[in-house]
Amino acid sequence: MSSDNELFHPVITLPDEIRKGRYARLVGLDEVKTRLRKEAAVLADPSVLARWASRHHPNVAADDQAFTLLRDRAPLILFAGDVGSGKSALAESFGCDLAEVLDIEVTLFRLKLTTRGTGHVGEMTALVGDAFATVIAEAKLGRSSSGKLRGVTVLVIDEADALVQSREATQMHHEDRAGVNAFLAGIDDIAGSGIPLLVVMCTNRLAALDPAVKRRAAAIFEFGRPNDGQRRKVLQNAFAGFDLTDETIDKLVLATGGRADGRPGYTYSDITQRLVPSVILAAYPDTAITADLLLAVAEDLQPTPPFDDRAAA
Repeated sequence: MSSDNELFHPVITLPDEIRKGRYARLVGLDEVKTRLRKEAAVLADPSVLARWASRHHPNVAADDQAFTLLRDRAPLILFAGDVGSGKSALAESFGCDLAEVLDIEVTLFRLKLTTRGTGHVGEMTALVGDAFATVIAEAKLGRSSSGKLRGVTVLVIDEADALVQSREATQMHHEDRAGVNAFLAGIDDIAGSGIPLLVVMCTNRLAALDPAVKRRAAAIFEFGRPNDGQRRKVLQNAFAGFDLTDETIDKLVLATGGRADGRPGYTYSDITQRLVPSVILAAYPDTAITADLLLAVAEDLQPTPPFDDRAAA
């Protein structure tokens, strides 16, 4: 059996201050956060449905078919969309919000891509199986013998298309197909089990994922580049305290948006990880940040090119 160090990045207990800060800085994603909070809470702890029903539908039994259908879903959530759209940051930080909503601790596992193995027969299947065995064992500790929820485990799989690429791809290696089968078996094992475990997969290439993986997902969240309102909110938060006028923010919103010639606008990470640092360093150490400097830097930076989301041939 593989060691945890081979399979996972260091395990993190949430909430922690670093990821709480990241979650708070993901502005403009309010609708996604609200829907994710509900989906995650119901998947991790189906008993919240019973409490809701007792208040609003007291005549509906806990084993009603509608509730059973919800409980039987695989606890699999897909985050898909363009690069720099906040998928990975949200996947690794929403557990802070879930911990507060459910009043429990969340244990965050992040799968390494080395789980794909080196191509030896049976290796990927064994590694994927070991990974599921580890997180399931941890997740089972999250429920007491009486059934009370004590904690939730979240497994994040970034660049998911590298692990569960469609088996319909003609060039796919037999070992990769076996690995996808092993992943599906792991997901099927926890579907409807009541084990407080969530699997969150992030991908830039939703079309490249195996159709069976997409069918099993309880929820698919698609992320795009921020619109004018979302960019405005990100920019206002980032430059709060710098005494920028509304007119300057308006110009920045336009400068970071898409162009008439089809060029894309800025991604979230283009603004937070490239524009903001570039502006500060352009002014440091001799001058203040001005509207002219902001706009000049915004015009000079090139947005990250869109990712080509096409299934492998």
